[in-house]
Amino acid sequence: MELEVLEQEYTPLKEATFVIPLRIETDDRMRNIITTLIYLLRSFDTNVIVKEFDSVSTFERAVLPQLEQALTEDQLKNLTHVFEETDQYVFHRTRLLNDMTLMAKTPVVVNYDSDIILPKHIYVQAVDMILNGWSNPDQPDAKPEPIKLVYPYGYGDYQRQVFFTDEQATNFINTNFNFKSFTDYRVWDAKYGFCQFFDREEYIRLGMENENFISYGYEDDERYMRFNQLSNVARIDDAVYHLEHKRTSNSWFNNPHIESNRSLYQELSGMSPESLLNYYTNQSYMANRGIIHGKKIGG
Repeated sequence: MELEVLEQEYTPLKEATFVIPLRIETDDRMRNIITTLIYLLRSFDTNVIVKEFDSVSTFERAVLPQLEQALTEDQLKNLTHVFEETDQYVFHRTRLLNDMTLMAKTPVVVNYDSDIILPKHIYVQAVDMILNGWSNPDQPDAKPEPIKLVYPYGYGDYQRQVFFTDEQATNFINTNFNFKSFTDYRVWDAKYGFCQFFDREEYIRLGMENENFISYGYEDDERYMRFNQLSNVARIDDAVYHLEHKRTSNSWFNNPHIESNRSLYQELSGMSPESLLNYYTNQSYMANRGIIHGKKIGG
């Protein structure tokens, strides 16, 4: 079946910065980050920061040359790549996200996995909800409700696990992002991961990512619990497309930090809102970054 080539509008989204932690451990991870970045940077006039944490920069060697062929010079200017050289096997994702959040200068920060894609209108809607609040259509005269965190997909059977191939990636890009290119997928569970749109000031005030969660496991659950207790959270009931990939222990439940992550989540889940806020106000990773009582000193 020949797919329709869609008309593509370049949409302003300069109020947002997408922050993407990266380690390219497999070929499909490379294909996914290339596809995701082309989609974001061709679709939106926005800001993207990628922080790569590895012994060598696979991004510079293998990803950037392909982006340079697929994107215009102006689109590439919206991408910032940071490489932190390390021999550590453990991927400390929470710290990398915090590094990039403090680099960002926009009112909205998007904690974004390298393997996910949303329908285009969802990005615009999520950013608008952070900037302008949510208006209840049943109460058109009411003041919009302030929103500080948006989950841009529904809870439950809203994940589309895409069994992605080179051919599908080529079709998706060459058709100007026709989602019918995703021909092989299954409907699966979605809860708290993938990506989140934050009011940056509120994100910082409430502790950003908890750096005591290391590698993979329970950080997504804890983040939702925390912001649901201490802030204003909203969801958009639409699908999230997850480009499937091979998994190492850094992205699975057999990593060596899983039990300490579980214990920390259970401890924090038992706290009152007051105790939870006090915990994050007094975290050393916050103080070490110059964040005192939820405010970044000097910026």
